[in-house]
Parts: sequence; C-alpha cells; structure tokens
Amino acid sequence: MDVQRIVVAAERAWESRPGRRSRTPAHFRIETYLAHGGPEGTVVRGRVLDNPLESEVEEDEGARAAARRTLGNFLTNELPGVPLRVTVAGTSVEVSTDREGYFLVRVPTDRAALTSPWTEGRVELAGTYRGVDPPRTATIQVRVPDASARFGVVSDVDDTVLVTGVQRVRQMLVQTFTGSALTRMPFPGVVELYQDLAAGVNPVFYVSSSPWNLHSFLVGFLTHRGLPLGPVLLRDLLGTRAGREQKHDRIREVLDLHPDLSFVLLGDSGEKDPQVYADIVREHPGRVLAVYIREVRLDPGDGRVEQVSDAWDHEVPFVLAADSEAMRRHARSIGLL
Repeated sequence: MDVQRIVVAAERAWESRPGRRSRTPAHFRIETYLAHGGPEGTVVRGRVLDNPLESEVEEDEGARAAARRTLGNFLTNELPGVPLRVTVAGTSVEVSTDREGYFLVRVPTDRAALTSPWTEGRVELAGTYRGVDPPRTATIQVRVPDASARFGVVSDVDDTVLVTGVQRVRQMLVQTFTGSALTRMPFPGVVELYQDLAAGVNPVFYVSSSPWNLHSFLVGFLTHRGLPLGPVLLRDLLGTRAGREQKHDRIREVLDLHPDLSFVLLGDSGEKDPQVYADIVREHPGRVLAVYIREVRLDPGDGRVEQVSDAWDHEVPFVLAADSEAMRRHARSIGLL
C-alpha cells in the first residue's frame, strides 16, 4: 500500500464516525484558498469545515506540536451541501459544497473591476445550514496580474521549491508531519531566482500534487521564506469534483484565465513534471517561454527525463539543472531576468 492509499484510508475511517453529518456544526468555518482573476473571470476555491482554526506556528515549537497541527489538518469534519454566495468585484455566484466540503466556482468578473495585484472578495453562507444561520463570511484574496507583467510563472512545489524528498517515502513523511512553515527549507538560491523572475510584478502560480490540507502550511512557508506569493493550486486525495483536478487541468486553467500572458514553467525530475510540461507546450504553442526541471532523481541515469528531452522538438528551451544558479544563468541568457 502506497502513502496516498494509507492517508486516504485513514481519512475515510475518520469520516465514517457515527452521527458526524447529522449534528449542528460546533465550529462552522469557511476556508478559502488563494484565488486568481484575469480577462476570463475569477476562479475561487475553498472548503467548509466543522473544525476550529488551526493553531499558530511558534518559533521554538517541537516536532510533536508540528505533528499535531499537521495531523489536525487531515482529520477534517467537512460539510457537504452548504449553500454559499461568492462575490468578487461586485459580481456574485451561488454554489454548494460537494461531499468533501469543497467548492469551486468561476465568477464572471469584469477585468476592469479587478485591482492589481490583489482584489478582496467574499464568501458567505447563503441560507440556514443544519442549525447554522447567516451571516457567516470569509474573505477571498484574488491575485490579479498587472498589465505591465511580462510573463507568468507556473511552478511545482515539492522538490522544486521545497526540499521534500518525494522519492524517499520515509523522509517525506517525517518532514511533512514534523516540520512547520518556519522550519522547512527551500532549495539554495530558489528564493532569489523566484524573486528575480517575479520582478515585483510577474505573477507566480504554484501547482502541486500535495493535498489541499497543506494549503495553509504552504502559504505560510512561501511568506516566511520571502518567495513571491501567489495562488497555490493543490488537489483532493479522495477525488471529489472540486478537488480531483489533475496537474494538467490546473495549469490549463491558469493559461486559459490569463490569455494575455506567456509563461515560464518550473518543476523537478522526481515525478511527472517533464511530461506534463511537454504536453502543455504542445497544447499551447507560443505561450511557454522556457521549461526548467530541477534534477532530484535518486538515479539520474534512469532515462525518464531523457525520454522527454530527446523527443523535444519545440523551439521552447528545456533545461535540466541540478541547482538554481544554473537555471538563473540560462534565464538571464534569454532575457527573462
């Protein structure tokens, strides 16, 4: 049984507790994820839970406190069928949460009504739900690229920005459950590289196969380490409609929502980023400026990345590099920095 199956089995067991979905929620909470908006509207995601707010990370806390917080993010009491109203820039759309408590909606906003770099929106309970009455609200932070942006950046997170060790399962589990946003480390040089790519105006979108349960941790990590803040697009381990999107789908969403931008793609060699990015380049001719892949394989001679690079017949540069400085040198050479 792989790690994902273990986590899914534990989550399903937690969800099957008797009476969990019949009582009045004691800790009704609308959780919103960083959204993004552009010429084609605004995409908003979130989840409604019956859980207290996550505890604040403390500078000197131990591994046990971090593990309790992370575990608490996975042992969620999600609320299905919650009626919500999502409002951004004066435009509202109504939606209900799915069986895992997620909601996903595209709001048909007018680009002229969105403010760069961030627009604030609102999600509110649109009717009584199991004894919980309005008003219950939460704010949405929407990343809106400025007209002066030269390009956008789409980046993986684990083993691209954040040292994770996905191929070393035991190491990955220990780091995930005992580290915090203050203790986890980026790769050397990655902060400076991303700051220079963003140049204070170019939007960065983080697209990862990590579960939505880690959204607050990843936003905290990006903020603490000084990486450019942007939407963190994750997925649901249990595969509901609003959370099951594959990496291709989330990257396509970014390109479709911002048709006036070209993009730089950054990933790693540990999993499927090279093939995913090759598909995106082929599907969106003229939209990708460069592809950078961080070499993190335990066996760099396994040939998986080379199957993609040897078949690469695009004018778009494909760069496999072991460190951030090599990526920086190439990005500078083609005028990205």
